[in-house]
Amino acid sequence: MIVVGRVSWIFRLALVLGAGALLLTGTVVAVAPRVWLIANAHEQQPVTLPEFQPLAQRTYVYDNQGNEIAIYQLENSQPIPLDEVPDHVIDAFLAVEDNEFWRHDGVNVRSLMRATLSNFASDAPQQGASTITMQVVKNDYLAGLERDGRYKIMQILYAMRLEKERSKEEIIERYLNTVFFGNNSYGIAAAAETYFGKEVADLTFIEAAFLAGLVRSPSGYDPIASPDRSRARFVQVLARLKDDELVTEEEVEALTEGPRAFVMPERVRLLPTRSVQRTYYSEALREYLLNGSTVLGETYEERFTKLFRGGLQIHTTLDPFLQAQAEIAREELPPNVQGFDAAIVSLETSSGAIRAMVGGRGFVPGQNEVNLALAPSQTGSAIKMYVLAAALQAGAVPDDIIDGRRGCRLPNPGNNIDPVFAIDGGVAGGVFSLREHTYRSINCAFARLSQIVGLNRVVDTTYRMSESTYLYQGQPGSQRRPIEPFASYATGANEMSTLDMAVGMQTMANGGIHHRPYYVEYIDDSDGARVYTHLSAGNRVLDESVALTAIDIMKDTLTVGTGRRELGEFAAQRPASGKTGTQQSNTTAFFVGATTFLTTAVLVRDPDRYTAMVNVPEFDVPRVQGGTYPARIWGAFMEPAHAFEPVVDWNEPPAPARPAARLYLPGNECLYRRVSAPAPAPEPEPAVEVGSVGDVTQQEEPPVDQTPPNGTVPDDEPPAPAPAPRVTRLVAIESGTTIPPDNLDPYHPLPSVPTNVTVSPC
Repeated sequence: MIVVGRVSWIFRLALVLGAGALLLTGTVVAVAPRVWLIANAHEQQPVTLPEFQPLAQRTYVYDNQGNEIAIYQLENSQPIPLDEVPDHVIDAFLAVEDNEFWRHDGVNVRSLMRATLSNFASDAPQQGASTITMQVVKNDYLAGLERDGRYKIMQILYAMRLEKERSKEEIIERYLNTVFFGNNSYGIAAAAETYFGKEVADLTFIEAAFLAGLVRSPSGYDPIASPDRSRARFVQVLARLKDDELVTEEEVEALTEGPRAFVMPERVRLLPTRSVQRTYYSEALREYLLNGSTVLGETYEERFTKLFRGGLQIHTTLDPFLQAQAEIAREELPPNVQGFDAAIVSLETSSGAIRAMVGGRGFVPGQNEVNLALAPSQTGSAIKMYVLAAALQAGAVPDDIIDGRRGCRLPNPGNNIDPVFAIDGGVAGGVFSLREHTYRSINCAFARLSQIVGLNRVVDTTYRMSESTYLYQGQPGSQRRPIEPFASYATGANEMSTLDMAVGMQTMANGGIHHRPYYVEYIDDSDGARVYTHLSAGNRVLDESVALTAIDIMKDTLTVGTGRRELGEFAAQRPASGKTGTQQSNTTAFFVGATTFLTTAVLVRDPDRYTAMVNVPEFDVPRVQGGTYPARIWGAFMEPAHAFEPVVDWNEPPAPARPAARLYLPGNECLYRRVSAPAPAPEPEPAVEVGSVGDVTQQEEPPVDQTPPNGTVPDDEPPAPAPAPRVTRLVAIESGTTIPPDNLDPYHPLPSVPTNVTVSPC
């Protein structure tokens, strides 16, 4: 039985071996032709490898003094030429990754076998099977392909071809600039910064070897997320270096134990000279370059690629000194539990360059990202500067008279539910000059004036004075609510950002020439070639005489008006012009002002909602108004900002082209002329009231005693008749009509009459 069983087992073994042999023979026969083609590929048409794609490079942003202020990147990639990489750094990488790099032709069979045996004998892989050339092929030509048998064959073939087409130096440079080290770091320069906060030139041999050890598994050996695994990998690297006699046993011991032990990176680091903190300005610039302009390309995809991968050098308008002063000035607003904050925008008056931008207490990603400098807010009376400019452009002069008495009732165009717009609050005004109404910021006067000018014409002027990438006529409602011709326009019903208000004031302060606010002076590409330079001659929006007159009128705001308490001293030392603004219930407060050097707007409000700034415990005023904290912050910024600037005033405005007149709103105010007529017999009738203006009655002369003195008899001549009593009446005269809504001609004259004509509510 034993013999029979043994024979049966041998027979079955023979059958298995025979079947296996037949299978192997069939496989060889089937595969041999393909293997022959591969082996003799040099006799076929050679594979042509495409050129290396340009490497992604981070974009650097600089202020106007050349200081680096921001970096834009998707992946941290900082390509450098090979001649800037020290030899000991190259040696470290070759020792760890491919110590026969200079001798093989892309594929090193001996190294492959040695790595296989080494990895088989070790608990963890110590050496990769791919050469550096094969890794370059994997990153540049095979990314995204399925890792199957065909993939490895392609990698070998491409590596051999690459060695024929490129020099060793080009291959190692490409490798060092593209290999991934984890933590979003691509290339040796990025890794040196991320893990050691150094330039490549400052890396030691051991630091370079540590980085080389990460390449095998950047996530698995991440020293920040997995310090124990990373240290174990570093020990393997040191063993490899010791085997190749690049370090001694004593050095290995010193690097792994004791006070001289190698310090593992514990956090992502930056170069000491580099600042990549996101700020209100850098975020606004990024958004502008991607969505607000075509500076970097016509399509979003073009702009995105250039900004985040193009290695641009963007030189901006930001002035570091002015920015620092603006941030200090913002601190004039005390910290408060309710979260009220302040925004500042300062433009160069002559060009519109954005020299400083503070969007709040500080940009914190994910926590405090609202940029108040760009957030539209109700303006209060600061918006009156646009009404003033439109009125002057239409022919008004500073001494023209307007009814600003509180309790006014005005038309409410477009509102059929409430056709009357009433103002019962605010500062009490009178029938005063345009100049006085401006520095006292009288609501009824400017609400009336806005309709005298024409609400649509005022809106058109606003758009033209403040036009920018953030505000323009025809802007989609999905981007921003349009400015509307509300009856409440002059009291701040529309929303304007701090930047919008600064731009409008800049137009006036620059003699009527408007410049779009801009961030970028010029841009160089990764090769240093100039690809963009900002050029703008501006465009005239207001006549120079109009702009100078508006500035002259608003100088009074700082000297005798609503801004005098905080800014009177500043105005006494340097010519300045401005306007305060406080929204109803004190929910927002503005100060917008200018010198010939800088135009600056300041906003104070709750960043999240319209909250009344009344009786705030931390504040030293009961109500926040434009003339309090906004004016204070404005002065705290503008005073040091002008410390080294000469005192320069605007030119004097020209004398008015006509005498002062009475401006009126047809249909709301009626015109009357005085007519003198005999009083009806026997007694004069009482004066008839017309509106609130009564007739002026001429008093009758007292009767004359006709009796001769001492009883004498008069001559035959009849006595002179007593003068007939007379009365002065007011007679309504034609007052015309308001400007048609579709008439946007900025020069269309205003309804006005001489000052001796009686004007009264209809």
